[in-house]
Amino acid sequence: MAGLATAAAAPAQAESGGMIYRTLGKTGERVSAIGLGGYHIGVPKDAAVSIRIIRSAVDRGINFMDNCWDYNGGESERRMGQALRDGYRQKVFLMTKFDGRTRESAARQIDESLRRLQTDHLDLIQYHENIRMEDPDRFFAPGGPLEALEEAKRAGKIRYIGFTGHKDPLVHLRMLELAAQHQFHFDSCQLPLNVMDAHFRSFALEVVPKLVERGIAVLGMKPLGDGWVLKSGLVTPVECLHYALNLPTSVVITGCDSMERLDQAIEAARTFRPMDGVTVEALLAKTEAAARTGQYEPFKTTSMFDGTAHNPEWLG
Repeated sequence: MAGLATAAAAPAQAESGGMIYRTLGKTGERVSAIGLGGYHIGVPKDAAVSIRIIRSAVDRGINFMDNCWDYNGGESERRMGQALRDGYRQKVFLMTKFDGRTRESAARQIDESLRRLQTDHLDLIQYHENIRMEDPDRFFAPGGPLEALEEAKRAGKIRYIGFTGHKDPLVHLRMLELAAQHQFHFDSCQLPLNVMDAHFRSFALEVVPKLVERGIAVLGMKPLGDGWVLKSGLVTPVECLHYALNLPTSVVITGCDSMERLDQAIEAARTFRPMDGVTVEALLAKTEAAARTGQYEPFKTTSMFDGTAHNPEWLG
């Protein structure tokens, strides 16, 4: 992993009140290095808990909000929309995702997200679950979602465009290949980055260098692997977050379904210092054997996390 340890140094950053801020790719936007994950915001039974987590995160310096049209049947967006009232919307960089693979379905989902989030525009919207080899083709196809995105951008509904996926680096690489063929620049790309990924179907090794080269903002997700990485018993949550922060990420998105999880994320940012190659190698050495089969990254090896596979109607 020497190449990873030396090539993936954390980007330049500024600190304010203990939070780290970085630049979002070529956009020039200043975003918190920790982003609040949208899925987990819809998990607490009491919506008031979710609203308290979101507002506390913003008050403590997190300005990057993650969400998705399909999270918890739209409840994650509804709760975030409620939390961002009373002046909070102006303090955040708001991102959500859509599933539609057609112009019509994508346009409909964008408008539904805007209503739920109670906003007239999204700072960033991303093509969700780029997990099949044909998903990049569908994005650029005539009558596909890109047409809806371009219309929404002209109408002032969205500012920046990105894509996400958690399955295989090859699918991300195909999306980048097709984007180059169509002379289209993605503003961001969201992908799993954790201490297990470094050893198995590695997004960090195969995709991140190409994103950096093209000025596409790197949005790291699943730094704890939705808890699966921690089940190995080999690393701590803060070690996982520090590892992801040490990669050339603009934002590391982490789920917080309780104030304790939010405290953990804030503490990781406060205590983070760029790690040298020796430190990274020592951390990755602890996970190498456990990572080889992908058992701690089931989002790569099973359909457990493939929402659009279980709900094909979302694709349109």
